Amino acid sequence: MGTIRVGTASWTDKTLLASGWYPAGADTPEKRLAHYAKNFPVVEVDATYYGPPSEQTTRLWAQRTPPGFTFNIKAFSLLTGHPTRVSALYKDLRPETTKKNVYPQDLPPKAYEQVWSRFLAALDPLAEAGKLGALLFQFPPWFGIRRSNRDFLLEVVDRCKPLRPVFEFRNASWFEGANRDETLDFLRAHELPYVAVDMPQGHKSSVPPVMAATADLAVVRFHGHSDKWTSKDIYEKFGYLYSRAELAEWAPKLRALADEAKNTHVLMNNCCADFAQRNAATLIDLLGDAAVPAPAG
Repeated sequence: MGTIRVGTASWTDKTLLASGWYPAGADTPEKRLAHYAKNFPVVEVDATYYGPPSEQTTRLWAQRTPPGFTFNIKAFSLLTGHPTRVSALYKDLRPETTKKNVYPQDLPPKAYEQVWSRFLAALDPLAEAGKLGALLFQFPPWFGIRRSNRDFLLEVVDRCKPLRPVFEFRNASWFEGANRDETLDFLRAHELPYVAVDMPQGHKSSVPPVMAATADLAVVRFHGHSDKWTSKDIYEKFGYLYSRAELAEWAPKLRALADEAKNTHVLMNNCCADFAQRNAATLIDLLGDAAVPAPAG
């Protein structure tokens, strides 16, 4: 069996800070990250989706965590084709426009290339410290199965080398009928890690929980089952606390996935109050020896 690292998709969320999960003494960003790293071996940074990180910030993350700790980084929205706030772009690359949001095609080609290179370069301190796990490319609901999108996955791999991108789809067409095997076969043929999800079903963005390893790295993200999944309020959207019984059903599935992959990352993305942290701790307990412990500080 390969390794299983369990963590959450945030350590700085305002509702987490207000929940009491952090001890009173963890009253600075440095102390909170250190406390998180005492409890979990991996974290997913979602803030990088909304705005590219600076190299100074990633260097601090590397310095403030013990050896063996892993950061997964969510790709900046522009790089996955999502609408991106003009104000989130690097100042010297912002196009002259009255639009609040832009897409890749709204930038000159040279500016688009610069966004890619600067985003990836900012991750160098984590990579050099051996603490960079995967780059999460979560695609928008309109990114369906077609040749041009499969080609884009390969383009992302080439752009990110030697870093490791992983791919999460939000369009069910990738797994409808015969497309399921076609998708998994394509990913395996190119050794592209796939992100399995647990999420509400019955929505345009819903993808079934297909548990499969398509490379030596597998990733599973738990989004919860809120009945307000379409809400624009993220705390309504992700405000779901899994029961121990629900997670107990997942434990054998995760062990089976780890039998297929060398490394498996499991991230709780139900980030509302301390739901994700509580559920991650429960899942680690259920997995027992299969779960990698938090690194010694």
